[in-house]
Amino acid sequence: MKNSGLDLTKGSVLKVILAFAWPIMVSNIFQQLYNTTDTMIVGNFLGENALAAVGSTAAVFELIIGFTIGITNGMGIVIARYFGAKDDVMLKKSVAASITIGFMVALFFTVLGWIGLYPLLQILGTPDNIIHQAYHYIILILSGLLITVSYNLGAALLRAIGDSLTALYILVFSAVLNIGLDWLFVGPFQMGIKGASIATLIAQALSTVLCWTYIYQKRQLLIPKRNHFRIDKNLYRDMLGQGMSMGLMFSIVSIGTVILQTAINGLGVYIIGAQVTARRIQAFFIMPMTATASAMATFASQNFGARQYERIIKGIKRASLVVVIWAIFAFLFLAFAGKGLTILISGSNQTELLSASQLYIRLTTPFYPILGLLFVLRNSLQGLGFKRLPLISSFIELFGKIIFVVFIIPKLGYLGVILCEPLLWVPMAAQLYIAYRKKREYFKSYRA
Repeated sequence: MKNSGLDLTKGSVLKVILAFAWPIMVSNIFQQLYNTTDTMIVGNFLGENALAAVGSTAAVFELIIGFTIGITNGMGIVIARYFGAKDDVMLKKSVAASITIGFMVALFFTVLGWIGLYPLLQILGTPDNIIHQAYHYIILILSGLLITVSYNLGAALLRAIGDSLTALYILVFSAVLNIGLDWLFVGPFQMGIKGASIATLIAQALSTVLCWTYIYQKRQLLIPKRNHFRIDKNLYRDMLGQGMSMGLMFSIVSIGTVILQTAINGLGVYIIGAQVTARRIQAFFIMPMTATASAMATFASQNFGARQYERIIKGIKRASLVVVIWAIFAFLFLAFAGKGLTILISGSNQTELLSASQLYIRLTTPFYPILGLLFVLRNSLQGLGFKRLPLISSFIELFGKIIFVVFIIPKLGYLGVILCEPLLWVPMAAQLYIAYRKKREYFKSYRA
């Protein structure tokens, strides 16, 4: 193959995983800057109510965007398999299928959002004094969903062939631009909360153009021709199955978060602000774990296509060690730096907000090693083409959050909100580990 990326089927297992993972991690950091910059600038310029408005939309945003990102990543796993198998024809056909499916998904969710977003915010119990700000913030971002899907599909294609570095360069540029536009629109231009949405859309649009221009000029193996767009029922079934599986996994988790948001919204503006601040901090510190896990999806898929089964098992062990070591570091660091980060991101000195945010950090960080193992196992199983097993862990989380919202949070209040997810990580990780053990024995007996 010409113009190929990093071949994860060769070389030192740990080195290729880390070489592939670190650009994903840095990309995720700058991707998170989109949301965190909105939070910081909105909180500092517009106050606690505007901060709560952004926070109240977080679960809905994760639900819609998470599903579309899941679909593109899932289709990227199929593409990585054909790349590992060195099958140029099926690679181009799978790219063509991913473009068609991605466009339809973006269009569907854009229309669905226009129709149902405001009623959904009402159902979630968004406080009356912030619901209009929340709606105007999220509806603008949702209107640019085709841009978001286009970028994430392009990045997924590059990662499928082992090129996680190019997407990083593009995202760094657009994230820096987003920070500047956020400050300009919300601050000097006084565009309010809408300014943060517009800044995000402009930055994402530029990253999309740059990403696909690079693919067209430098990665011709990913450019399908007209004949590759002919519908292959088996291929589309595989692409949709893998994409929907990962998309549903993301969305089921996000549905649980949306349900949890209803309980959070009933606890007041300061608690909403504390929750969004603490989760922004958490999002940054779990990024090395999510990046390693994302690398494992591509690593497992490429090596599955190349029939390197023993290499896959070795890779899962190495990745698990990496995420546990990082989780311990994050726990120790946040024990000392949590308060300062809370003040920095929230832009608030309100005692209730700061105390609630710090309590969230103190109680969740001891569970980070379990969360890291959960990420690695879930992504590895997805990369191996097991569509249903990772979904089970997502359903565990969904039903667990429903139980917490109905029975536990009404009694424990915000403490119940904090304990909900960490306690659910334990059975989720256990289910995935049991599933992996069974499949590992299968691969040991099946390897060439």
